[in-house]
Amino acid sequence: MTDFATSSAADRPTTPDKPLFGTLLTAMITVFAEDGSVDLEGTAAVAERLVDDGCDGLVVCGTTGEYSTMTDEENLSVFRAVKDAVGSRVPLLAGTGSNDTEHSRYLSRAAEKIGMDGLLIVTPYYNKPTQTGVEAHFRSLADSVDLPIMLYDIPGRAGIPIATETLVSLAGHPNIVAVKDAKADLLAATRVLAETDLLYYSGDDGLTLPWMSLGAAGLVGVTTHVATAEYRRLIDAVRADDLGTAQRINLDLEPVVRATMTRAPGAVAAKTILMWQGKLPHNTVRLPHVPPTEAEAALIRADLEGSIVSGTIE
Repeated sequence: MTDFATSSAADRPTTPDKPLFGTLLTAMITVFAEDGSVDLEGTAAVAERLVDDGCDGLVVCGTTGEYSTMTDEENLSVFRAVKDAVGSRVPLLAGTGSNDTEHSRYLSRAAEKIGMDGLLIVTPYYNKPTQTGVEAHFRSLADSVDLPIMLYDIPGRAGIPIATETLVSLAGHPNIVAVKDAKADLLAATRVLAETDLLYYSGDDGLTLPWMSLGAAGLVGVTTHVATAEYRRLIDAVRADDLGTAQRINLDLEPVVRATMTRAPGAVAAKTILMWQGKLPHNTVRLPHVPPTEAEAALIRADLEGSIVSGTIE
């Protein structure tokens, strides 16, 4: 097995059989103690379990990791803890995006010094820059580090998309190598795939199969916290050209996706389900997130009843 702790990105070329960042990545939660402090040991344990169960890459301190409610030092401490726990086993992407280019540059350089294998950088949110500004933001950050970068295109959170023309242009930068797509524009992505070498990753758990049918490398998911092995089988079936098996698993996963992604924010639902699975002692989140209401929790449980993970729920 490749030792990701000692090899550089340049030593890990992307091939159809071995995409640079892996094929099944979880945008992992950050575990908090009941008082809201960061639980580094608990977070490392989550990373170890995800890798043991089939993840071949992880995103650390992304949206689901509640990075925006954490201090810089807390984020960096989580990078270090996860790096120590599984950094020799799988590639790790640090979530270092911000709507402040200089803040993102600081976090990106710090993540590089810690030894993270790549960066996940989201579209600058709230500011609503022009596409010229979006491209300048990403290029400036890519020029600042010697790490491969996955762009995160999520207009529902950022307020703006990364335009197709912008993606095609950014693909010429040697450090910009991948896209996590959460805008579900399959036609636009087909053009990018046809005109560039960018790796695409589904940013919508329920669209993993259609994304991979277009040629996406895999998934960066949240539902993968609670159904890791099932997603491993789905992705492996697609990559083995076993469409029938992939279709069956995809249908089986639908209620789990519904439970994790539509009833409450992903971090909230994932932590709650993990608690019900006995994998977390509690489901503490940081404001402005709050645990699910009784009504929301009832909907999540109803979705999971009879699902492929129902036997894991207490």
